[in-house]
Amino acid sequence: MHIVCPHCHKTNRVPAEKLVSDPHCGACSKPLFTGHPVEFNFASLQRHIQKSELPLLVDFWAPWCGPCRMMAPAFAEAAAKLEPKVRLAKVNTEEDEQAGRIYGIRSIPTMILFSGGQEHARVSGAMNTQQIQHWVQQSLA
Repeated sequence: MHIVCPHCHKTNRVPAEKLVSDPHCGACSKPLFTGHPVEFNFASLQRHIQKSELPLLVDFWAPWCGPCRMMAPAFAEAAAKLEPKVRLAKVNTEEDEQAGRIYGIRSIPTMILFSGGQEHARVSGAMNTQQIQHWVQQSLA
């Protein structure tokens, strides 16, 4: 399975059975999974969507958004529970307007689940940890 490093963004080949054994990047030696959402800009988001075989859940948010700030701890907790089966990432649409424009983000928070290099599912509005997990599991079923 191809996994893109959240630190240096290099692609790594990791056998599926080794995902749970704390794999590290062959280029930068850092862990491929941190249990925390990864902050992406448009370029790093594109790389992960195109090169990683791991499903990717992206939270499009902004610092001025109250529901976004309320959901942040739940999203972080969901990352700890869903990795290494799903990578969770955040894109600040205030800092990276291109990502919001390209993906047609009309309201925030909006979460998009990417799988196989394509948008697989989308939902807008704040969720708690259990709702995020359930939505991801249902979307990938």
